[in-house]
Amino acid sequence: MINELNDRSRQIFREIVESFVETGEPVGSRTLARRLPVSLSPATVRNVMADLEDLGLLFAPHTSAGRLPTEIGLQLYVDGLLEVGNLTAEERADIKSRCAGTSDSVEGLLEKATATLSGLAQCASLVVAPKTDTPLKHIEFLHLSPGRALVILVTEQGVVENRIMEIPTDLPASALVQATNYLSARLVGRGLSEAYDDIMDELEGQRAQLDTLTAKLVEAGLATWAGDGGESGSLIVRGQAHLLEDASLVTDLERIRGLFNALETKEQMLRILSMADRADGVQIFIGADNNLFDMSGCSLVVRSYRNSQEQIIGAVGVIGPTRMNYARIIPMVDYTADLIGRAMAAPADD
Repeated sequence: MINELNDRSRQIFREIVESFVETGEPVGSRTLARRLPVSLSPATVRNVMADLEDLGLLFAPHTSAGRLPTEIGLQLYVDGLLEVGNLTAEERADIKSRCAGTSDSVEGLLEKATATLSGLAQCASLVVAPKTDTPLKHIEFLHLSPGRALVILVTEQGVVENRIMEIPTDLPASALVQATNYLSARLVGRGLSEAYDDIMDELEGQRAQLDTLTAKLVEAGLATWAGDGGESGSLIVRGQAHLLEDASLVTDLERIRGLFNALETKEQMLRILSMADRADGVQIFIGADNNLFDMSGCSLVVRSYRNSQEQIIGAVGVIGPTRMNYARIIPMVDYTADLIGRAMAAPADD
């Protein structure tokens, strides 16, 4: 569609989008006429704005207001008009130093990467972390709702993973406590794959001294954790407060809270990884462009990263309002993904 616009329409459209990114406010024809590098009357600008609105690229939030870009318009701008610069040497050094000192811990690197991106972008950030088998610090079964329990694992590096599992509706609370105590005694300080066979042998040999319901719960919990074949990992999200602070209406707050609730599920984490894997380089998903962000008024800038065998093992990204500064955030996400990929390929190399 961008090729259908003449130079004047492109210029006016670009000014409207850049004004929106800068202020978040609609812009009118008189203001636009003053901003444009060429001399055009407000009437001419209004006519072009009307044409852009007919194409679905702009909309009027109020009858007497100026215009704002639609999500389709924003996507068109990002895909065809956005000029993305490179990070300066100072910016690269800043990001690298903030992520430094964690070569002995993948989890530590990813935690710092999310915190760095969130702080620099003033948005929320996320990392899809590769599956690891680091020693565990804590495991717990919690009752969630009738027929459902939440299993929480915490590694010694502080990475938290949650899984929801089905349980009998009449399962007593004591079975959850007993299952927690049993697995804690056998898993803490060990990796899950290391301990899995030992625990299953003990259960099958009926040496666990557990009642039937609790033994089934332990077995189901282990199956839930081991059932993904090690192909998925965990999702780290940081900086949610930046988005909540940016939301001006209660409806916005509820939509954003709904987004973060959705991000807590393993299915959504896998969807993000799939989204990042659609093509090489940074991917941008705006609003209704994907189901996950459809109702939240947010966008995702994301890029996958690879291991030394060039296999995609995770993704890093920024979640922000649709009017986020894409020109600044895209190269930040790109460089951070490069840093993580290099660390994965050669952990000992700074």
